[in-house]
Amino acid sequence: MAGPLSRVRVLDLTRVLAGPWSTQMLADLGADVIKVERPILGDDTRHWGPPWIKDEAGEPTTDSAYFSSTNRNKRSIAIDLSKADGQRLIRELAKGCDVLVENYKVGDLKRHGLSYEDLKAVNPALIYCSVTGYGQDGPYAEKPGYDFIFQGEGGLMSINGEEDGKPGGGPMKTSIAITDVLTGLNATIAILAALEHRRNTGEGQHIDVSLLDTIVHFGSNQIVSYFTSGEVPKRWGNAHPNLTPYQSFRTSDGHLIIACGNDGQFVKLCVALGQEQWARDPRFARMADRNINREPLIAQLSAIFEKETTAFWLKALEHCDVPNGSINTYDKVFEHPQVVARQLKVRQQHAAGGEITTVRNPIRLSKTPIEYLRPPPLRAQHTQEVLSSVLDLSERELGRLEAARVIEITKKDK
Repeated sequence: MAGPLSRVRVLDLTRVLAGPWSTQMLADLGADVIKVERPILGDDTRHWGPPWIKDEAGEPTTDSAYFSSTNRNKRSIAIDLSKADGQRLIRELAKGCDVLVENYKVGDLKRHGLSYEDLKAVNPALIYCSVTGYGQDGPYAEKPGYDFIFQGEGGLMSINGEEDGKPGGGPMKTSIAITDVLTGLNATIAILAALEHRRNTGEGQHIDVSLLDTIVHFGSNQIVSYFTSGEVPKRWGNAHPNLTPYQSFRTSDGHLIIACGNDGQFVKLCVALGQEQWARDPRFARMADRNINREPLIAQLSAIFEKETTAFWLKALEHCDVPNGSINTYDKVFEHPQVVARQLKVRQQHAAGGEITTVRNPIRLSKTPIEYLRPPPLRAQHTQEVLSSVLDLSERELGRLEAARVIEITKKDK
């Protein structure tokens, strides 16, 4: 692998989404990521389908699209961590790795002799990143949890969704597992910081990243307003508590988003709509006034936007310098001229024979551009390759471990 992290080797003991999101980011940046999965079952999300990735004949495989969305550019090996020989293999691999990322429940890896303290003893320079639901300490540390739980407990659902009293009102989670994704990004940031610290000192360290901490931190701009005012934030639907107009409007055939972030943009919107008098109206002239007098302004804007189609308004507002846009389904997203120009689709040949399409990494590096060299791997696709090259295990030893069901080797790897 090329890329800015091409000299970094990562031992990936994660599954589901938060951990794999982080390790895919590292892999996209060029790190050699060795994903350790369970024999036979593999990562939980391999089975989270349909839809399934297709083979060369167009038939569904047993690998889900969900799994494939967050595991490209990695090598997969299958080791049974519950067996002594499996634990020994992990310790040997950790000796030659720069980073280990895990998202087991607190205490699980310690029971296998694979905690940070255990592996620090064999590799003092190891950066060991633990991704958990509640963190490494506190009364909830050992509790399990998924993204949905933390969107609720961390406050996001209390401010997400339509206003109470309106049709569909009530708390709502985001469709994307945002807590997982953000936690994965925080883990990546922490790992890069720890690599820089090690470059200067030679020291490894333990990183503690939790989903609950992440989603609470994500709400900071709302939370600081609460700390300042004492008023508990509420749901606003597609509106904004501090900006008006900053929401979606119905058109004659769909919806339109208008986002005025300052008074100057509001004046330009008024001009574009032929309603210059609004900008002079003391109820609407300043943002603070518009926030107070939100209802009459939104009613007048709604009456105008409902008269024409979304396409009409996108064309009419194209050059007015007021942020606006449509609400696209994903098929329309990938027809968007800017999305097409930025080549956000990535096509790769899957090991099962078919083609897989994923989404381009949003990071653009001018000197070390991200490459898409490995499609999401089959379970255990690289067991023989990794154990023979990294640990120098013989064919005989590999055969013994396979016979003892400590490791799994796929037919494609043999």
